[in-house]
This record gives sequence, C-alpha cells and structure tokens, in this order.
Amino acid sequence: MLKIKLSLWVAIFLFALSPECLATPIAQQWAKVTQPTYDTTAQSIGNYNAGCISGAVSLPLDGAGYQVMRLSRKRFFGHPNLRQFIEKLGQNTENAHLGSLLIGDLGQPRGGPTLSGHRSHQTGLDVDIWFLLSKKAANTRLSVNERETLGAPSMLIAQSDTIDYTKWSTSNEKILEMAAAQPDVDRIFVNPSIKRELCTQSANKDWLRKVRPWWQHEDHFHVRLKCPSGNKFCQGQEPLPAGNGCDAGLAWWFSEEAKHPSKPQAAPKPLELPALCNTVLNQ
Repeated sequence: MLKIKLSLWVAIFLFALSPECLATPIAQQWAKVTQPTYDTTAQSIGNYNAGCISGAVSLPLDGAGYQVMRLSRKRFFGHPNLRQFIEKLGQNTENAHLGSLLIGDLGQPRGGPTLSGHRSHQTGLDVDIWFLLSKKAANTRLSVNERETLGAPSMLIAQSDTIDYTKWSTSNEKILEMAAAQPDVDRIFVNPSIKRELCTQSANKDWLRKVRPWWQHEDHFHVRLKCPSGNKFCQGQEPLPAGNGCDAGLAWWFSEEAKHPSKPQAAPKPLELPALCNTVLNQ
C-alpha cells in the first residue's frame, strides 16, 4: 500500500513540474501581482500546493549569513515566521563561520501558483536554500549578475546516487541540523542520497526525522514551516511518521520503481484555490 501511494505521488510530482501544469491562466494572474496585501496580521490560507497568503513580508535581499538569489523572479515574500526562520538560520550560519547561505525561492507577494519552478511555495511557508555556500567575506556580497547567473551545483556525481565530496561538506550537515532544530520547521526535503548520507554520518539522528527524502533536491534543500499559530485557514500536512527515516524504508528511494515511475494515467484535477484567495488576489 505504501508503494502504491508513493507511486501516485511520483506521478503527481512529475506532472506538477511540467510547464503545462504551471503556466496556467490562474498562475499568470498571481504572477502579475507585485505587492503583498497590507494586512497587519499575516494569514497563510489553504495548503502548500493550493493556497495564498495575506500580509506577507519581503525578505531583505541581504542579511547576516545569507544572500537572496535570482532577484528577477521576485519570489522573496513569505509569512513573517518564514522571514524570521531565514534570518535566524543565516545568523547561526555566520556565527558558526560556515559561509553565507544562498536563498532561492520563497513565494510571490500574495503566494498562489507560480508560472514555473514549483507547485508548492503558495502559502508563504516554503523556502529553497542552496547547498552551495558563498565563501566570500561576510562584508562582500555577490553582484546582481552573479545572483542571476551563478548555478546551484548538484551534490551528486553526475548520473549517479553517489555524493560528490568535492562539493558536499560537514558544513551542509551542520546547517541542516540547525534548520531542523528550529521549532517552526515542519519538514525539510532533500535528495534521497543526501538523506542516506546524513543517516550514515550523523551521530545524533533524532533531528533527521524532519529531513525527508524527495525527488530531485540534489542542489538545494526545501524547508517547510508549520502552520503559524492563529492562522485558522492554513492547512498543514499529515504528521511525520515515527522514527528518523533511516530504516529499511529508505532503500525504496533507490529502487527502479522510485527512479523510473510509470507515467500518470490521468492528469490531476485542475488547481482549486480556497475561495478566500480570490479576495486576497483582488485586494
């Protein structure tokens, strides 16, 4: 039964990556919005894959221990809890002399579906963080051109499930542990090979419960926060399974079924946002 459910999620995931799914008229509407709503209290609405946010805040493009990448995408908005998480993780990274975090997408000014790149990141509670760490001096920032053109390298040797130790380091593991330690974090998605590496190397494996294997994610990790307190329209995910995920179930991710899933027989239903998101979009 577990394998059947996972195969279904594979099909949905692959469809969600397709341009046909993402570049919809509704996504075009949300992409045109350039400013958050001006609510005094932020509200994440709906679920991570079908929702929006009112009262979002922008993440400063530079901060202690972090820099925002791909500025032209204008996806540096999120719930205040997300901004606080990133700023705290950046400060902890700087304090530990691990380098500077390179921050990828958060969400759009009012969340909602994007034209490309994600099906999630809709409620202001998701952020992508590159595994690549900037080693420039703390007071030296990447140029605008570097932020647009610098690539996020894979942590795997090409066409394999093997960690590339010329790129991966203990700094990456320490940052993941610091991220997982923050109570607002619900789960962190990484490539299955990275999850396996963490299970092999980490002496304290309790924090690995939040680190979940997922397709791709070989060049960045995806942090997802819990629904914030008082956000009654926010829909969280199911609770994490028991254990740290380093058991025999991890082997499934390296099976032929996981690597080469059958194509979906039928497309998922069209995206339906909560009715309240119509109000958010048109404010």
